[in-house]
Amino acid sequence: MHATELLHGRYRILRTLGAGGMGEVLLAEDTTLSRRVAIKRLTAGRSLDAAARERVLREARAAAALDHPHICPVYEVHADADPPCIVMQYVEGETLAARLRRGPLPAQSVVQLGIELAEALGAAHAAGVVHRDIKPQNVMLT
Repeated sequence: MHATELLHGRYRILRTLGAGGMGEVLLAEDTTLSRRVAIKRLTAGRSLDAAARERVLREARAAAALDHPHICPVYEVHADADPPCIVMQYVEGETLAARLRRGPLPAQSVVQLGIELAEALGAAHAAGVVHRDIKPQNVMLT
């Protein structure tokens, strides 16, 4: 994809934010609403797999059903696209994993982070959603 091309007719990819075993997260500009978004998409090798597409749709539906200040909102899903992706709020900051590479957090920060994570997970669990991938790479610090 060239810098001038638009993903799904409206998202201009700015850069890669991260990558993992299933896919990558991209920073993009929503050219319709003039805002930055994060796009989580499967890597090319997995994008034609029907089960992987269904997982993307299930993940997007589960996240979209949640409304909590410590849970990233989902804006839309493109499960039938190639590759499938989820468009969500871009949260500026750093991951907990990146922060921990610089050393341990102060005790008060650990307590506050623990409270916020417990509240977010509690809201998800109350809605019948189990995250299944809580790890420092998936926790954003703002």
